[in-house]
Amino acid sequence: MENKTERKKIENSLFQVRLPFFLGLAVAVGVLLGATLFQPSSNNPQGTAKGYLKFREILSYIDREYVDTVNTERLSEYAINSMLEKLDPHSSYIPARDLSMARSYLESDFDGIGVEFNIFRDTLYVIAPLSGGPSEQVGIQAGDKIIKVNGENIAGVNVSNDLVFKKLRGPKGSKVNLTIMRPHETKPLQFTVVRRKIPSVSVDAGYMIDNRTGYIKVSRFSNGTYDEFKSKLSALRKQGLQRLILDLRDNPGGYLDHATRMADEFIAGNKKLVYTDGKGTKYDANYYAKMKGDFESGELIVLINEGSASASEILAGALQDHDRALIVGRRSFGKGLVQVPIPLSDGSELRLTISRYYTPSGRSIQKPYDPESTEDYEMELMNRYKHGELFSQDSIKFNDSLKYKTSRGRVVYGGGGIMPDVFVPRDTTDNSTLLTELYQKNVLREYALTYFREHRKQLESMSKASFLESFQITDAMVQELLKEARQANVKVDNRDLKKSGRTIRNNLKAFIARSLYEADGFYPVLNEADPDFQRAMGLFDQARQVSLGK
Repeated sequence: MENKTERKKIENSLFQVRLPFFLGLAVAVGVLLGATLFQPSSNNPQGTAKGYLKFREILSYIDREYVDTVNTERLSEYAINSMLEKLDPHSSYIPARDLSMARSYLESDFDGIGVEFNIFRDTLYVIAPLSGGPSEQVGIQAGDKIIKVNGENIAGVNVSNDLVFKKLRGPKGSKVNLTIMRPHETKPLQFTVVRRKIPSVSVDAGYMIDNRTGYIKVSRFSNGTYDEFKSKLSALRKQGLQRLILDLRDNPGGYLDHATRMADEFIAGNKKLVYTDGKGTKYDANYYAKMKGDFESGELIVLINEGSASASEILAGALQDHDRALIVGRRSFGKGLVQVPIPLSDGSELRLTISRYYTPSGRSIQKPYDPESTEDYEMELMNRYKHGELFSQDSIKFNDSLKYKTSRGRVVYGGGGIMPDVFVPRDTTDNSTLLTELYQKNVLREYALTYFREHRKQLESMSKASFLESFQITDAMVQELLKEARQANVKVDNRDLKKSGRTIRNNLKAFIARSLYEADGFYPVLNEADPDFQRAMGLFDQARQVSLGK
Protein backbone atom coordinates (compact mmCIF):
# COMPACT_ATOMS: atom_id res chain seq x y z
CA MET A 1 0.00 0.00 0.00
CA GLU A 2 3.02 2.29 0.10
CA ASN A 3 2.48 3.44 -3.50
CA LYS A 4 -1.19 4.26 -2.96
CA THR A 5 -0.36 6.15 0.20
CA GLU A 6 2.34 8.12 -1.56
CA ARG A 7 -0.04 8.91 -4.41
CA LYS A 8 -2.55 10.35 -1.96
CA LYS A 9 0.14 12.48 -0.32
CA ILE A 10 1.16 13.90 -3.68
CA GLU A 11 -2.40 14.56 -4.79
CA ASN A 12 -3.29 16.19 -1.50
CA SER A 13 -0.22 18.42 -1.45
CA LEU A 14 -0.34 19.38 -5.12
CA PHE A 15 -4.04 19.72 -5.73
CA GLN A 16 -5.46 20.64 -2.36
CA VAL A 17 -8.15 23.25 -2.57
CA ARG A 18 -7.34 26.71 -1.31
CA LEU A 19 -9.42 26.15 1.80
CA PRO A 20 -9.52 23.22 4.25
CA PHE A 21 -12.34 20.69 4.46
CA PHE A 22 -14.37 21.99 7.34
CA LEU A 23 -15.86 18.72 8.52
CA GLY A 24 -12.42 17.21 9.02
CA LEU A 25 -13.03 14.34 6.64
CA ALA A 26 -9.85 12.34 6.84
CA VAL A 27 -10.75 9.22 4.88
CA ALA A 28 -10.78 9.26 1.09
CA VAL A 29 -12.78 6.09 0.46
CA GLY A 30 -13.25 4.18 -2.75
CA VAL A 31 -16.44 5.03 -4.56
CA LEU A 32 -19.23 2.55 -3.91
CA LEU A 33 -21.69 2.36 -6.76
CA GLY A 34 -24.45 0.39 -5.08
CA ALA A 35 -24.40 -2.54 -2.66
CA THR A 36 -24.67 -5.52 -4.99
CA LEU A 37 -24.87 -8.94 -3.35
CA PHE A 38 -21.74 -10.94 -4.09
CA GLN A 39 -21.75 -14.69 -4.46
CA PRO A 40 -18.25 -16.19 -4.68
CA SER A 41 -17.55 -18.26 -7.77
CA SER A 42 -14.47 -19.01 -9.81
CA ASN A 43 -13.59 -19.31 -13.47
CA ASN A 44 -10.48 -21.24 -12.46
CA PRO A 45 -11.35 -23.31 -9.37
CA GLN A 46 -8.21 -25.42 -9.55
CA GLY A 47 -5.89 -22.43 -9.66
CA THR A 48 -7.79 -20.69 -6.88
CA ALA A 49 -7.56 -23.78 -4.64
CA LYS A 50 -3.81 -24.11 -5.23
CA GLY A 51 -3.22 -20.46 -4.41
CA TYR A 52 -5.30 -20.68 -1.26
CA LEU A 53 -3.54 -23.80 0.01
CA LYS A 54 -0.12 -22.34 -0.70
CA PHE A 55 -0.89 -19.14 1.17
CA ARG A 56 -2.36 -20.99 4.16
CA GLU A 57 0.64 -23.32 4.29
CA ILE A 58 3.19 -20.51 4.29
CA LEU A 59 1.29 -18.51 6.90
CA SER A 60 1.09 -21.61 9.14
CA TYR A 61 4.85 -22.17 8.89
CA ILE A 62 5.53 -18.54 9.79
CA ASP A 63 3.19 -18.76 12.78
CA ARG A 64 4.74 -22.01 14.08
CA GLU A 65 8.39 -21.86 13.10
CA TYR A 66 9.51 -18.27 12.54
CA VAL A 67 12.23 -17.17 14.97
CA ASP A 68 10.29 -14.13 16.28
CA THR A 69 6.69 -13.69 17.32
CA VAL A 70 4.72 -12.07 14.50
CA ASN A 71 1.21 -10.72 14.04
CA THR A 72 -0.13 -13.12 11.42
CA GLU A 73 -3.30 -11.06 10.95
CA ARG A 74 -1.26 -8.01 9.96
CA LEU A 75 0.86 -10.20 7.67
CA SER A 76 -2.31 -11.44 5.98
CA GLU A 77 -3.54 -7.89 5.51
CA TYR A 78 -0.22 -6.91 3.97
CA ALA A 79 -0.42 -9.85 1.58
CA ILE A 80 -4.00 -8.97 0.63
CA ASN A 81 -3.08 -5.36 -0.08
CA SER A 82 -0.06 -6.41 -2.14
CA MET A 83 -2.26 -8.79 -4.13
CA LEU A 84 -4.87 -6.10 -4.83
CA GLU A 85 -2.18 -3.74 -6.10
CA LYS A 86 -1.71 -6.16 -9.02
CA LEU A 87 -5.33 -5.73 -10.10
CA ASP A 88 -6.29 -2.08 -10.55
CA PRO A 89 -5.82 1.21 -8.68
CA HIS A 90 -9.19 1.15 -6.92
CA SER A 91 -9.79 -2.36 -5.59
CA SER A 92 -9.08 -2.18 -1.87
CA TYR A 93 -9.26 -3.98 1.45
CA ILE A 94 -10.55 -2.26 4.58
CA PRO A 95 -9.80 -3.87 7.97
CA ALA A 96 -12.70 -4.16 10.39
CA ARG A 97 -11.09 -1.58 12.68
CA ASP A 98 -11.25 1.06 9.91
CA LEU A 99 -14.56 0.18 8.32
CA SER A 100 -16.88 2.40 10.33
CA MET A 101 -14.70 5.41 9.58
CA ALA A 102 -14.62 4.61 5.86
CA ARG A 103 -18.39 4.15 5.72
CA SER A 104 -19.10 7.34 7.63
CA TYR A 105 -17.85 9.38 4.67
CA LEU A 106 -20.84 8.22 2.64
CA GLU A 107 -23.39 8.34 5.43
CA SER A 108 -25.81 11.21 5.62
CA ASP A 109 -25.68 11.41 9.40
CA PHE A 110 -23.92 10.01 12.45
CA ASP A 111 -24.08 10.18 16.22
CA GLY A 112 -21.82 12.82 17.71
CA ILE A 113 -21.56 16.17 19.47
CA GLY A 114 -22.14 18.43 16.44
CA VAL A 115 -19.09 20.61 15.85
CA GLU A 116 -17.01 21.61 12.88
CA PHE A 117 -13.38 21.41 13.92
CA ASN A 118 -9.84 22.09 12.80
CA ILE A 119 -6.55 20.78 14.17
CA PHE A 120 -3.81 23.36 14.56
CA ARG A 121 -0.46 22.72 16.26
CA ASP A 122 -1.77 19.54 17.87
CA THR A 123 -4.73 21.43 19.32
CA LEU A 124 -8.39 20.81 18.50
CA TYR A 125 -10.24 24.05 17.69
CA VAL A 126 -14.00 24.38 17.35
CA ILE A 127 -14.66 26.09 14.02
CA ALA A 128 -18.35 26.33 14.83
CA PRO A 129 -20.99 24.36 16.71
CA LEU A 130 -23.54 23.03 14.24
CA SER A 131 -26.78 24.97 14.41
CA GLY A 132 -29.25 23.27 16.72
CA GLY A 133 -26.75 20.57 17.66
CA PRO A 134 -25.93 19.36 21.18
CA SER A 135 -22.70 21.36 21.47
CA GLU A 136 -24.42 24.62 20.60
CA GLN A 137 -27.16 23.87 23.12
CA VAL A 138 -24.71 23.54 26.03
CA GLY A 139 -22.86 26.75 25.08
CA ILE A 140 -19.76 25.65 23.18
CA GLN A 141 -18.57 28.48 20.95
CA ALA A 142 -16.51 29.06 17.84
CA GLY A 143 -12.85 29.43 18.80
CA ASP A 144 -13.02 27.12 21.84
CA LYS A 145 -10.08 24.74 22.26
CA ILE A 146 -10.96 21.20 23.37
CA ILE A 147 -8.07 20.09 25.54
CA LYS A 148 -9.55 17.04 27.28
CA VAL A 149 -12.20 14.44 26.46
CA ASN A 150 -13.54 12.48 29.45
CA GLY A 151 -10.53 13.67 31.44
CA GLU A 152 -8.00 12.43 28.89
CA ASN A 153 -5.63 15.02 27.48
CA ILE A 154 -5.85 15.43 23.68
CA ALA A 155 -3.84 18.64 23.30
CA GLY A 156 -0.22 18.33 22.18
CA VAL A 157 -0.39 14.55 21.76
CA ASN A 158 -0.25 14.22 17.96
CA VAL A 159 -4.00 14.62 17.75
CA SER A 160 -5.43 13.40 14.43
CA ASN A 161 -8.80 13.35 12.69
CA ASP A 162 -9.00 9.64 13.47
CA LEU A 163 -8.49 10.29 17.18
CA VAL A 164 -11.06 13.11 17.19
CA PHE A 165 -13.70 10.93 15.54
CA LYS A 166 -13.06 8.09 17.97
CA LYS A 167 -13.30 10.39 20.99
CA LEU A 168 -16.23 12.57 19.97
CA ARG A 169 -18.47 10.19 18.10
CA GLY A 170 -20.43 7.56 19.97
CA PRO A 171 -23.84 5.98 20.51
CA LYS A 172 -26.89 8.22 20.59
CA GLY A 173 -27.71 9.25 24.15
CA SER A 174 -24.20 8.66 25.51
CA LYS A 175 -22.43 11.50 27.30
CA VAL A 176 -19.01 12.99 26.77
CA ASN A 177 -17.27 15.41 29.14
CA LEU A 178 -15.24 18.14 27.47
CA THR A 179 -12.62 20.40 29.02
CA ILE A 180 -12.36 23.61 27.03
CA MET A 181 -10.07 26.62 27.04
CA ARG A 182 -11.81 29.75 25.87
CA PRO A 183 -10.04 32.98 24.90
CA HIS A 184 -10.12 35.58 27.70
CA GLU A 185 -11.05 32.90 30.26
CA THR A 186 -8.37 32.21 32.85
CA LYS A 187 -9.60 28.74 33.82
CA PRO A 188 -10.74 25.74 31.78
CA LEU A 189 -14.49 25.32 31.28
CA GLN A 190 -16.31 22.01 31.72
CA PHE A 191 -19.15 20.86 29.46
CA THR A 192 -21.14 17.65 29.33
CA VAL A 193 -22.57 16.96 25.88
CA VAL A 194 -25.15 14.27 25.11
CA ARG A 195 -24.48 12.75 21.71
CA ARG A 196 -27.27 12.52 19.18
CA LYS A 197 -27.83 12.18 15.45
CA ILE A 198 -25.92 14.85 13.53
CA PRO A 199 -26.66 15.51 9.86
CA SER A 200 -23.61 15.38 7.59
CA VAL A 201 -24.10 17.79 4.71
CA SER A 202 -22.92 16.87 1.20
CA VAL A 203 -24.61 19.74 -0.68
CA ASP A 204 -22.59 22.56 0.80
CA ALA A 205 -24.48 25.55 -0.51
CA GLY A 206 -27.36 26.71 -2.67
CA TYR A 207 -28.05 30.40 -3.21
CA MET A 208 -29.24 32.92 -5.78
CA ILE A 209 -26.42 34.92 -7.35
CA ASP A 210 -28.90 37.38 -8.84
CA ASN A 211 -32.64 37.40 -9.44
CA ARG A 212 -32.47 34.59 -12.02
CA THR A 213 -29.12 32.79 -11.54
CA GLY A 214 -28.56 30.08 -8.94
CA TYR A 215 -25.52 28.23 -7.61
CA ILE A 216 -25.38 24.78 -5.98
CA LYS A 217 -22.18 23.23 -4.60
CA VAL A 218 -22.11 19.41 -4.19
CA SER A 219 -19.06 18.12 -2.31
CA ARG A 220 -19.75 14.35 -2.58
CA PHE A 221 -22.52 11.85 -3.31
CA SER A 222 -23.50 10.38 0.05
CA ASN A 223 -26.75 8.66 0.95
CA GLY A 224 -28.44 12.00 1.66
CA THR A 225 -27.15 13.95 -1.33
CA TYR A 226 -30.15 13.73 -3.64
CA ASP A 227 -32.61 14.87 -0.98
CA GLU A 228 -30.31 17.76 -0.03
CA PHE A 229 -29.92 18.72 -3.68
CA LYS A 230 -33.66 18.49 -4.33
CA SER A 231 -34.35 20.74 -1.35
CA LYS A 232 -31.83 23.35 -2.53
CA LEU A 233 -33.12 23.23 -6.10
CA SER A 234 -36.75 23.62 -5.01
CA ALA A 235 -35.85 26.59 -2.83
CA LEU A 236 -34.05 28.28 -5.71
CA ARG A 237 -36.96 27.62 -8.06
CA LYS A 238 -39.25 29.44 -5.65
CA GLN A 239 -36.83 32.40 -5.79
CA GLY A 240 -37.07 32.65 -9.58
CA LEU A 241 -34.31 30.31 -10.77
CA GLN A 242 -33.90 30.41 -14.55
CA ARG A 243 -30.26 29.39 -14.97
CA LEU A 244 -27.90 27.41 -12.75
CA ILE A 245 -24.22 26.79 -11.99
CA LEU A 246 -23.71 23.29 -10.57
CA ASP A 247 -20.30 23.06 -8.88
CA LEU A 248 -18.77 19.56 -8.83
CA ARG A 249 -15.16 20.64 -8.39
CA ASP A 250 -13.12 18.45 -6.03
CA ASN A 251 -16.11 16.12 -5.62
CA PRO A 252 -14.59 12.60 -5.33
CA GLY A 253 -17.88 10.83 -6.07
CA GLY A 254 -19.97 8.43 -4.04
CA TYR A 255 -23.23 6.59 -4.65
CA LEU A 256 -24.19 6.07 -8.29
CA ASP A 257 -27.95 6.30 -7.77
CA HIS A 258 -27.69 9.79 -6.29
CA ALA A 259 -25.76 10.97 -9.35
CA THR A 260 -28.27 9.44 -11.77
CA ARG A 261 -31.28 10.79 -9.86
CA MET A 262 -29.70 14.22 -9.95
CA ALA A 263 -29.10 13.88 -13.70
CA ASP A 264 -32.77 12.94 -14.08
CA GLU A 265 -33.75 16.35 -12.69
CA PHE A 266 -32.06 17.96 -15.70
CA ILE A 267 -32.58 15.48 -18.57
CA ALA A 268 -36.00 15.07 -20.18
CA GLY A 269 -37.54 11.83 -21.42
CA ASN A 270 -36.13 8.38 -20.78
CA LYS A 271 -32.61 8.89 -22.12
CA LYS A 272 -29.72 6.65 -21.04
CA LEU A 273 -27.65 8.24 -18.27
CA VAL A 274 -24.81 5.73 -17.80
CA TYR A 275 -24.13 2.05 -18.28
CA THR A 276 -21.74 -0.49 -16.77
CA ASP A 277 -19.94 -3.37 -18.44
CA GLY A 278 -18.18 -6.15 -16.55
CA LYS A 279 -17.03 -9.74 -16.99
CA GLY A 280 -19.90 -11.61 -18.58
CA THR A 281 -23.28 -9.98 -17.95
CA LYS A 282 -23.63 -10.31 -14.19
CA TYR A 283 -22.68 -6.72 -13.47
CA ASP A 284 -23.89 -5.13 -16.69
CA ALA A 285 -26.55 -2.48 -16.16
CA ASN A 286 -28.19 0.46 -17.92
CA TYR A 287 -29.52 3.50 -16.10
CA TYR A 288 -32.16 5.74 -17.66
CA ALA A 289 -33.97 8.95 -16.85
CA LYS A 290 -37.40 8.08 -15.44
CA MET A 291 -39.24 11.14 -14.24
CA LYS A 292 -40.18 14.71 -14.96
CA GLY A 293 -37.34 16.73 -13.50
CA ASP A 294 -37.44 20.09 -11.78
CA PHE A 295 -34.96 21.78 -14.16
CA GLU A 296 -35.22 20.18 -17.58
CA SER A 297 -34.95 23.54 -19.35
CA GLY A 298 -32.99 26.65 -18.57
CA GLU A 299 -29.28 27.25 -18.98
CA LEU A 300 -27.06 24.88 -17.01
CA ILE A 301 -23.29 25.14 -16.44
CA VAL A 302 -21.34 22.42 -14.60
CA LEU A 303 -17.96 23.20 -13.04
CA ILE A 304 -15.43 20.35 -12.87
CA ASN A 305 -11.70 20.03 -12.27
CA GLU A 306 -8.98 17.42 -11.78
CA GLY A 307 -10.49 16.56 -8.39
CA SER A 308 -13.92 15.65 -9.81
CA ALA A 309 -14.19 11.87 -9.95
CA SER A 310 -16.47 8.88 -10.41
CA ALA A 311 -20.10 9.80 -9.69
CA SER A 312 -19.24 13.42 -10.50
CA GLU A 313 -17.99 12.26 -13.90
CA ILE A 314 -21.12 10.18 -14.44
CA LEU A 315 -23.28 13.24 -13.90
CA ALA A 316 -21.10 15.59 -15.97
CA GLY A 317 -20.75 13.00 -18.74
CA ALA A 318 -24.49 12.40 -19.01
CA LEU A 319 -25.25 16.11 -19.15
CA GLN A 320 -22.53 16.68 -21.76
CA ASP A 321 -23.50 13.72 -23.97
CA HIS A 322 -27.13 14.82 -24.05
CA ASP A 323 -26.16 18.46 -24.72
CA ARG A 324 -27.99 19.52 -21.58
CA ALA A 325 -25.15 21.45 -19.94
CA LEU A 326 -22.01 23.37 -20.75
CA ILE A 327 -19.09 21.75 -18.91
CA VAL A 328 -16.56 24.31 -17.69
CA GLY A 329 -13.18 23.92 -15.98
CA ARG A 330 -10.45 21.30 -16.41
CA ARG A 331 -10.35 17.60 -17.28
CA SER A 332 -11.80 15.48 -14.50
CA PHE A 333 -9.90 12.78 -12.60
CA GLY A 334 -10.81 9.75 -14.77
CA LYS A 335 -12.19 7.21 -12.31
CA GLY A 336 -14.43 4.84 -14.25
CA LEU A 337 -14.09 1.57 -12.35
CA VAL A 338 -17.02 0.23 -10.33
CA GLN A 339 -16.41 -1.34 -6.91
CA VAL A 340 -18.75 -3.64 -5.05
CA PRO A 341 -18.44 -3.90 -1.22
CA ILE A 342 -18.01 -7.53 -0.14
CA PRO A 343 -18.29 -8.14 3.63
CA LEU A 344 -15.79 -10.67 4.97
CA SER A 345 -16.24 -13.08 7.86
CA ASP A 346 -14.07 -11.12 10.34
CA GLY A 347 -15.98 -7.86 9.84
CA SER A 348 -13.55 -6.44 7.29
CA GLU A 349 -14.53 -5.54 3.74
CA LEU A 350 -13.20 -6.11 0.24
CA ARG A 351 -14.07 -3.44 -2.31
CA LEU A 352 -13.55 -5.22 -5.60
CA THR A 353 -13.70 -3.72 -9.08
CA ILE A 354 -16.36 -5.62 -11.02
CA SER A 355 -17.09 -3.42 -14.05
CA ARG A 356 -16.40 -0.17 -15.87
CA TYR A 357 -18.86 2.60 -16.48
CA TYR A 358 -19.51 4.45 -19.70
CA THR A 359 -21.25 7.68 -20.63
CA PRO A 360 -24.33 7.50 -22.92
CA SER A 361 -22.18 8.09 -26.03
CA GLY A 362 -19.98 5.10 -25.13
CA ARG A 363 -17.02 6.87 -23.56
CA SER A 364 -15.13 5.01 -20.86
CA ILE A 365 -14.26 7.55 -18.19
CA GLN A 366 -11.47 5.44 -16.69
CA LYS A 367 -8.01 6.75 -17.49
CA PRO A 368 -5.39 4.17 -18.56
CA TYR A 369 -3.47 2.08 -16.03
CA ASP A 370 -1.01 -0.81 -16.09
CA PRO A 371 -1.89 -3.51 -13.50
CA GLU A 372 1.78 -4.55 -13.34
CA SER A 373 3.08 -1.06 -12.63
CA THR A 374 0.89 1.52 -10.93
CA GLU A 375 3.56 4.21 -10.70
CA ASP A 376 2.41 6.12 -13.78
CA TYR A 377 -1.19 6.02 -12.58
CA GLU A 378 -0.23 7.21 -9.13
CA MET A 379 1.75 10.10 -10.59
CA GLU A 380 -0.79 11.01 -13.27
CA LEU A 381 -2.10 14.16 -11.61
CA MET A 382 1.41 15.39 -10.97
CA ASN A 383 2.29 14.65 -14.58
CA ARG A 384 -0.66 16.76 -15.73
CA TYR A 385 0.84 19.58 -13.71
CA LYS A 386 4.35 19.05 -15.11
CA HIS A 387 3.12 18.83 -18.69
CA GLY A 388 1.17 22.03 -18.35
CA GLU A 389 -2.31 20.56 -18.81
CA LEU A 390 -3.71 22.50 -15.87
CA PHE A 391 -2.58 25.76 -17.42
CA SER A 392 -2.95 25.36 -21.19
CA GLN A 393 -5.57 23.54 -23.23
CA ASP A 394 -3.04 23.18 -26.08
CA SER A 395 -1.03 20.75 -23.95
CA ILE A 396 -3.90 18.21 -24.03
CA LYS A 397 -3.58 15.68 -26.84
CA PHE A 398 -6.69 13.80 -28.01
CA ASN A 399 -6.72 10.34 -29.53
CA ASP A 400 -8.83 10.42 -32.71
CA SER A 401 -9.69 6.75 -32.24
CA LEU A 402 -11.56 7.75 -29.07
CA LYS A 403 -13.78 10.32 -30.73
CA TYR A 404 -17.48 10.24 -29.88
CA LYS A 405 -20.50 12.42 -30.59
CA THR A 406 -23.15 13.91 -28.35
CA SER A 407 -26.88 13.71 -29.05
CA ARG A 408 -26.68 16.81 -31.24
CA GLY A 409 -23.46 15.82 -32.98
CA ARG A 410 -20.83 17.67 -30.98
CA VAL A 411 -17.47 15.87 -30.82
CA VAL A 412 -16.29 14.67 -27.40
CA TYR A 413 -13.35 12.44 -26.49
CA GLY A 414 -12.85 9.37 -24.34
CA GLY A 415 -9.61 8.12 -22.90
CA GLY A 416 -9.81 9.31 -19.35
CA GLY A 417 -11.98 11.81 -17.53
CA ILE A 418 -14.48 14.34 -18.85
CA MET A 419 -12.94 17.08 -20.97
CA PRO A 420 -14.83 20.35 -20.44
CA ASP A 421 -16.43 22.26 -23.29
CA VAL A 422 -14.75 25.42 -22.02
CA PHE A 423 -11.27 25.08 -20.54
CA VAL A 424 -10.35 27.38 -17.64
CA PRO A 425 -6.65 27.31 -16.70
CA ARG A 426 -5.71 26.92 -13.08
CA ASP A 427 -5.00 30.38 -11.70
CA THR A 428 -1.78 30.66 -9.71
CA THR A 429 -1.24 34.40 -10.11
CA ASP A 430 -2.09 35.06 -6.46
CA ASN A 431 -0.11 32.15 -5.01
CA SER A 432 2.73 33.04 -2.67
CA THR A 433 4.71 31.64 0.23
CA LEU A 434 2.86 34.06 2.52
CA LEU A 435 -0.57 32.78 1.45
CA THR A 436 0.53 29.17 1.80
CA GLU A 437 1.90 29.69 5.31
CA LEU A 438 -1.16 31.63 6.43
CA TYR A 439 -3.13 28.46 5.72
CA GLN A 440 -0.56 25.93 6.83
CA LYS A 441 -0.25 27.64 10.20
CA ASN A 442 -3.99 28.36 10.41
CA VAL A 443 -3.45 32.09 10.92
CA LEU A 444 -6.24 33.20 8.56
CA ARG A 445 -8.84 30.99 10.17
CA GLU A 446 -7.73 31.80 13.71
CA TYR A 447 -7.85 35.52 13.07
CA ALA A 448 -11.31 35.24 11.49
CA LEU A 449 -12.59 33.34 14.55
CA THR A 450 -11.11 35.92 16.91
CA TYR A 451 -12.58 38.80 14.92
CA PHE A 452 -16.01 37.16 14.81
CA ARG A 453 -15.98 36.47 18.53
CA GLU A 454 -14.92 40.01 19.46
CA HIS A 455 -17.42 41.69 17.09
CA ARG A 456 -20.21 39.16 17.30
CA LYS A 457 -23.01 41.50 18.35
CA GLN A 458 -22.16 44.04 15.68
CA LEU A 459 -21.89 41.39 12.98
CA GLU A 460 -25.09 39.60 13.94
CA SER A 461 -27.00 42.87 13.74
CA MET A 462 -26.29 42.92 9.98
CA SER A 463 -28.46 41.11 7.46
CA LYS A 464 -26.68 38.67 5.18
CA ALA A 465 -27.36 40.88 2.16
CA SER A 466 -25.93 43.89 3.99
CA PHE A 467 -22.84 41.97 5.10
CA LEU A 468 -22.14 40.62 1.63
CA GLU A 469 -22.55 44.02 0.03
CA SER A 470 -20.96 46.39 2.49
CA PHE A 471 -18.63 44.60 4.91
CA GLN A 472 -15.01 45.33 4.06
CA ILE A 473 -11.70 43.93 5.27
CA THR A 474 -9.89 47.07 6.35
CA ASP A 475 -6.17 47.83 6.19
CA ALA A 476 -6.14 47.77 9.98
CA MET A 477 -7.54 44.21 9.97
CA VAL A 478 -4.88 43.11 7.50
CA GLN A 479 -2.16 44.58 9.72
CA GLU A 480 -3.59 42.76 12.75
CA LEU A 481 -3.57 39.55 10.72
CA LEU A 482 0.05 40.10 9.71
CA LYS A 483 1.00 40.76 13.32
CA GLU A 484 -0.44 37.37 14.29
CA ALA A 485 1.33 35.84 11.31
CA ARG A 486 4.69 37.10 12.52
CA GLN A 487 3.98 35.72 15.98
CA ALA A 488 3.36 32.35 14.32
CA ASN A 489 6.76 32.60 12.57
CA VAL A 490 5.29 33.37 9.17
CA LYS A 491 7.65 35.43 7.05
CA VAL A 492 5.76 38.51 5.84
CA ASP A 493 7.15 39.61 2.50
CA ASN A 494 5.72 42.78 0.95
CA ARG A 495 5.97 41.35 -2.56
CA ASP A 496 3.98 38.31 -1.46
CA LEU A 497 1.47 40.57 0.26
CA LYS A 498 0.97 42.57 -2.92
CA LYS A 499 0.61 39.38 -4.94
CA SER A 500 -1.86 37.64 -2.60
CA GLY A 501 -3.51 40.63 -0.95
CA ARG A 502 -6.81 40.36 -2.83
CA THR A 503 -7.14 36.65 -2.04
CA ILE A 504 -6.24 37.17 1.61
CA ARG A 505 -8.93 39.82 1.99
CA ASN A 506 -11.50 37.73 0.14
CA ASN A 507 -10.81 34.55 2.11
CA LEU A 508 -10.77 36.40 5.42
CA LYS A 509 -14.21 37.87 4.69
CA ALA A 510 -15.40 34.42 3.59
CA PHE A 511 -14.31 32.85 6.90
CA ILE A 512 -16.10 35.55 8.88
CA ALA A 513 -19.19 35.03 6.71
CA ARG A 514 -19.07 31.31 7.46
CA SER A 515 -19.15 31.95 11.19
CA LEU A 516 -22.15 34.20 10.65
CA TYR A 517 -24.20 32.43 7.98
CA GLU A 518 -22.57 29.03 7.51
CA ALA A 519 -21.94 27.79 3.95
CA ASP A 520 -24.60 29.97 2.30
CA GLY A 521 -22.63 33.00 3.46
CA PHE A 522 -19.22 31.50 2.81
CA TYR A 523 -19.53 30.59 -0.87
CA PRO A 524 -21.02 33.88 -2.14
CA VAL A 525 -17.94 35.66 -0.79
CA LEU A 526 -15.45 33.02 -1.92
CA ASN A 527 -16.87 32.95 -5.45
CA GLU A 528 -16.25 36.68 -5.87
CA ALA A 529 -12.55 35.85 -6.33
CA ASP A 530 -12.95 32.43 -7.95
CA PRO A 531 -11.75 32.52 -11.59
CA ASP A 532 -13.65 29.35 -12.60
CA PHE A 533 -16.89 30.74 -11.20
CA GLN A 534 -16.37 34.17 -12.74
CA ARG A 535 -15.64 32.60 -16.13
CA ALA A 536 -18.80 30.52 -15.88
CA MET A 537 -20.92 33.58 -15.20
CA GLY A 538 -20.07 34.88 -18.67
CA LEU A 539 -20.95 31.66 -20.50
CA PHE A 540 -24.71 31.33 -20.18
CA ASP A 541 -25.28 32.37 -23.79
CA GLN A 542 -23.01 29.52 -24.87
CA ALA A 543 -24.82 27.14 -22.51
CA ARG A 544 -28.11 28.12 -24.17
CA GLN A 545 -26.67 27.43 -27.62
CA VAL A 546 -25.54 23.96 -26.55
CA SER A 547 -28.99 23.03 -25.25
CA LEU A 548 -30.65 24.38 -28.42
CA GLY A 549 -28.22 22.58 -30.72
CA LYS A 550 -26.75 25.75 -32.23
